[in-house]
Formats: sequence, structure tokens, C-alpha cells
Amino acid sequence: MAESSLLDKPWRKFPEFNEETAHKLKKELVDYSLGGETGVPAANILLIGQIGAGKSSFFNSVNSTFRGKIANKARCGSFEHSLTTVYRKYSVKDHNSGQTLKIRLCDTRGLEEDFNIDPQEISHILDGNVPDRYQFNPSAPFTTETFGFIRNPRLGDRIHCVAFVVDGSTIDVIPEKILKQLKAMQSQMNKRNIPQVVYLTKLDKVCPKVEEDAGHIFHSSAVRKAVDKIADIMGLPRGFVLPIKNYESETILDQNIDILILKALKQTADFSDDYIEEQVDKIAAENGHVRKEIM
Repeated sequence: MAESSLLDKPWRKFPEFNEETAHKLKKELVDYSLGGETGVPAANILLIGQIGAGKSSFFNSVNSTFRGKIANKARCGSFEHSLTTVYRKYSVKDHNSGQTLKIRLCDTRGLEEDFNIDPQEISHILDGNVPDRYQFNPSAPFTTETFGFIRNPRLGDRIHCVAFVVDGSTIDVIPEKILKQLKAMQSQMNKRNIPQVVYLTKLDKVCPKVEEDAGHIFHSSAVRKAVDKIADIMGLPRGFVLPIKNYESETILDQNIDILILKALKQTADFSDDYIEEQVDKIAAENGHVRKEIM
């Protein structure tokens, strides 16, 4: 674990780590709505990352926060090959209110050095052609002829924001083959103007102070350096790199971990909202139709 000092002032403005903040963020996400005029039922956030970075663990952590207990719905762990073999659009239910969030976390297979994800397959995911629960087949990529192909996806089927999940403790040793895959994917996203963020995970391995208390994350000089590095690698503004901590070894919930997860999810949902509004206006201008009719 790297040596790290705690700074007197946080390197990023962030809400206070307390019960009020946790409650406020949770309420904002439960109340989050895209507006009836968009015709989009939920924001689709695509999680992409190298195997073991914490992609499925992020969904489990979000689910745990809203269930009020540690949950393990998506398979996760450290294995040589991706545990995610099925494309899933996970919904999240708040067990206090009984409401289902208008946010879906879309999980796809993890990136591997010895297996290149077909660029066209990613395009189909972004465009909403791939159905929920599609079983990935390494020997036969998803094409227009694959059973279940959604030929006329609506805006609500498409991906509205992408979250790259990156292990903050291994930024310096990300394999070149993985970086090439990430850049090729970014090219597809940029063509579509799809917003992107980075969920920077495993920061307790970067800074011992964060291992003690996740609330130290914005006072850690090592975490700040990790954020700067991955922002440069991904070509994204530093404010789009969101440091988080997933639930991994914990057996009970931790308020500070909850706040990091909730804030990251809220920012991603807001970016999704902006993208959807932009697309609604674009489609309406092109077709000259009433919004509801074209969605």
C-alpha cells in the first residue's frame, strides 16, 4: 500500500459525511425522474471495466445501500475470467419507500487482455439493440442476425451514460491491450455524444487512511494523485472521476461508504438526464413530431 498523507483541506468540495447528507442523497435518487415528456422510463448507465475492478460489486453496493443491508445480487469476485457472462439491466429498489429507482445499471462482461470485446457488439449495446439477459458468446459476437436483436430501439433502450470502473490501486499497470479496448470504446461513445465518468475503486488499497475511514478520501494525497492519473489516461475532466469504495469485506453498512456511492450515482444520473434531454430535442427537431410520439 502506498504511503499517503492527509491534507488539511479537502482537494475537492464534497458534502459533509453525516446522516443528513446520506438521507438527502438517497431521497434525491428515490425522487429522481426523467419527466413524462421524455418518454424514457429510466436512465440506463453502462458499467465497463477490467475484470476484478469492481463493476458488479458497484451494483451490489448500490443495492446494499437501498436495501439497508449487505446484498450480493450480481456475481463478483477476483477471478481470471469475467464472472459476468450475461448482459443485465439491473433495477434498484428502495426498501424503505418500496419504490424502484428510475435508474438501471447495465452490466456487461469484464475486459480481459486475451479477449477483445467486439467493437460492433459495444455499438449495439450503446444503441439499445441488445436485450436484457442476453448470453454473451465469445465465439459468436452479437450481430443484427442474433436472436433477440432489437431492430428499432427507442431512446429508453439506449445507454445514456457510461461509467468506466477502474481499480485505483493498479492504474500504473493497466495492460496496453486493455487501454486500447477502452479507447476504442470511448471513440464509439464520443461519436454518439454519450457522457462518461470514471468510478475509481479500491482506494483503500491506495491509502491506509481510507481503509480506516472512507470519509478521508478527499483529504488523501494518494487518492488525489490516482484521480489525476486516470483523468489523464481517459482524457476526461478530473471532476468526472468519482472516487468510491465498494462493499467487499464489510458485513454491515457504513454511512461514509454509502455517501460516496450515492453521490457518484447521483452525478451519473444527472449526466444521463442531460444526454436524454439533448436527444429528445434532437429527435423532435429532426422529425418535427410531438415528443411522446417519437419515444
